Amino acid sequence: MAATAASISLSLHLRFRPPLPPPRNPPRHAPFSLLSPSLPAPCRLRVAPGRPSPSPWRPDVRARAGSTIGAPPALARPGGAVETDRLPSDVRDRAMEAVDHFGGRVTIGDVASRAGLQLAQAERALQALAADTEGFLEVSEDGEVLYVFPKDYRAKLAGKSFRMRVEPLVDKAKQVGAYLVRVSFGTALIASIVLVYTTIIAILSSSSSDEDSRGRRRRSYGSTVIIPTDMFWYLDADYYRRRRVENENGMNFIESVFSFVFGDGDPNDGLEEKRWKMIGQYISSNGGVVTAEELAPFLDVPPPSEESKDDESFVLPVLLRFQGHPEIDEQGNILYRFPSLQRTASSKSGRSREYVGTKWSAMFSGIEKYLEEKPWKFSKANASEKALVAGLGGLNLFGVIILGNLLKQMTVTPGGLISFAAQLYPLLQIYAGSFFAIPLFRWFLLRKTNNDIRKRNKAREQRAQELVSPDSSLRRKLLSARDMAERKVITPEEIVYTTEKDLLEQDYEVKEWERRFKELESE
Repeated sequence: MAATAASISLSLHLRFRPPLPPPRNPPRHAPFSLLSPSLPAPCRLRVAPGRPSPSPWRPDVRARAGSTIGAPPALARPGGAVETDRLPSDVRDRAMEAVDHFGGRVTIGDVASRAGLQLAQAERALQALAADTEGFLEVSEDGEVLYVFPKDYRAKLAGKSFRMRVEPLVDKAKQVGAYLVRVSFGTALIASIVLVYTTIIAILSSSSSDEDSRGRRRRSYGSTVIIPTDMFWYLDADYYRRRRVENENGMNFIESVFSFVFGDGDPNDGLEEKRWKMIGQYISSNGGVVTAEELAPFLDVPPPSEESKDDESFVLPVLLRFQGHPEIDEQGNILYRFPSLQRTASSKSGRSREYVGTKWSAMFSGIEKYLEEKPWKFSKANASEKALVAGLGGLNLFGVIILGNLLKQMTVTPGGLISFAAQLYPLLQIYAGSFFAIPLFRWFLLRKTNNDIRKRNKAREQRAQELVSPDSSLRRKLLSARDMAERKVITPEEIVYTTEKDLLEQDYEVKEWERRFKELESE
């Protein structure tokens, strides 16, 4: 046990020690006197943060497995850099959520499975968080590395990271900007209607020279101008009444105009994150050994058939993400093992499932058995609002057509409002035409998209149903995977080394370390 720990410590040193020339009198504990590449050779760093700084400083092995982060005790990182700010926001937040879930003591596999991150992403996130929040490492007797964080690590990180303090303000500004865009598009419809019909009235009024001509012109255009104008003022008043009343989904009328034209965004936003979380947690809870049939309900797979029965190529992305590999059991079945997800620092992760078939189904009560995509909706606005929006859009399009005919018939150069409307007329045409062209295109597109979603959901549901009622061959395969499953919970009693303490404060004597290192070198 102790020899294993010594071997791990030595390998970390030999692998990551900076390429510096050997000193004349090497330190007695060379494997742990890791000099900082950013400081002169005489300067050494302490391991434990917050302890009184002796002279000279001692080495600091913190925040990452197998690497050294040297700095004077007053600095968190060389140059004062905040490592967490270099991470993508979603990776940082998902890693922190996983750390909170497991109580601040985690392995890389814990974070990868809980957050659905790649193992490399999880390791990089844990290293950055440990460096910025005074976290430390623990090494078990089997050589497993654990990351341990203080309870107030979020407060410490927020105090150092300017980016984390600014992000909530940026997100709020984005929400306000998105709302203003939605409202402005609806307001533009009302403004377009007002401008179009006001200009039509102005043209008709300015083109009359006497009372008789005005009467004739009124009779000539009465069927096309007066009636739409009366309709506009009626609908416009209804609009101002409706804009103060929100529907049950919290969408007012002006927002429903944008929703009618452009929709309400992707209902499956974050689907990939959800997918990998489900896969990671499923593998981890089953002891790190699963079959392709168990992963199929979470992936995009074809419906079960004789042709696709032996095709397990869809497992490859899962193997790459969580660094798994195939294994063959005694019966010749292909199983998939994920060693990094078999070790955990917390028993909170759950235990391996031991049953298949109907008992397996009962254990999944309240848990999603497969990944289900939501269909796209044309608009979240209710039926009355969509009818009103379509009516106002049609009124605007009708007015733009009439206005275009009147502008073509004018023989004198217009001025004032009429000139302004004439200059904007191309934009009015584009707005009025796209008001119906965009929704029509979306309607055809959504039909195809939702049809594909239904097919994928049905295929995943059928794959999940196979696990609920497996045939004899699949049942034996599932039982074999459960027999090969292994879940190792690393307890505090198994820790043989920690970077929280100085080396001299730990249980191993200096001569014992040197003797073991010599034994390792001689092997």
